[in-house]
Amino acid sequence: MAAPAHTPYDGSAQPFTIGLHQLDLKDWIEIDDNLVPYLREKRRLFGLHADKIFVEEPGTSEAQKEVFTLLSDHLVQHYPALYAKDGETIAITGWDNSGEAETPFLHRAANLVQEDLVLMRKDEQRGWHLAAASLSFPSSWTLLEKFGRSMEDIHAPVPDFGTGTRNAGLISRMFDNLRPDRSVYRMNWSLQPDGDLYHPLSSHQKGARYSNEHIVAQSFVRVERQTLRKLPVSGDILFTIRIHLDPVQALKKHPECRAVAEAFAAQLLSLNEAQAHYKGIIAIRDRLVSALKTL
Repeated sequence: MAAPAHTPYDGSAQPFTIGLHQLDLKDWIEIDDNLVPYLREKRRLFGLHADKIFVEEPGTSEAQKEVFTLLSDHLVQHYPALYAKDGETIAITGWDNSGEAETPFLHRAANLVQEDLVLMRKDEQRGWHLAAASLSFPSSWTLLEKFGRSMEDIHAPVPDFGTGTRNAGLISRMFDNLRPDRSVYRMNWSLQPDGDLYHPLSSHQKGARYSNEHIVAQSFVRVERQTLRKLPVSGDILFTIRIHLDPVQALKKHPECRAVAEAFAAQLLSLNEAQAHYKGIIAIRDRLVSALKTL
């Protein structure tokens, strides 16, 4: 059990804020020792839930190909020991992806990396909306319920991010002003009672699955590292979501375990009722805060 790669609950970020940071493009994609297990899980899940994992609007194929080319070039440049490109074919060391040559480009691109990929497009009717996606590892939502919907509709369930809120306006302006030479990233976290990457359960359902057993032993922190990159040709925006899933117990491996655990407990306590309900932790918050203070 390794220490968590990211701890946005340590006070470095505030929950339910946009919290954007400028992205150095050399750090756009995160590859670690779990690459092949993630790719294997993506393939398994697609076999079970294909129509829930990949969606596309008509007219997005060229933008999808732009994503594939951009991502392939990045991987070959920054991870040459793992990726080799030959025309529109890219090989991965230790993984056979030769059977994916005929799949849509966005799905092919997502099957090269641990990230999920979401293509956002703007039109007059809906503004920025979800136009295509390869999403194997949802965090308390399903792709079919968000497909084709506007940004405001997508964020409607999130406290303080619904239609007409200040945050909704900020997100819309940020999308409008994003430039191909200035990408951004943000971090988000949630809790879940198991180690499953595929987690479409709602917050209420997540909370209901915790048992009376020791709360730390059954709690996992789900960190989302999200990036936004404006595509230079299509003008669409690529939204990447990289899931890091760590047992809460892994905090014991962190060099600043006590400080991080105390900051995490403080964030849990700072959530109002609507926020705590959205994160699915109302039933277990007090137990988890007490446990964090003993790590």
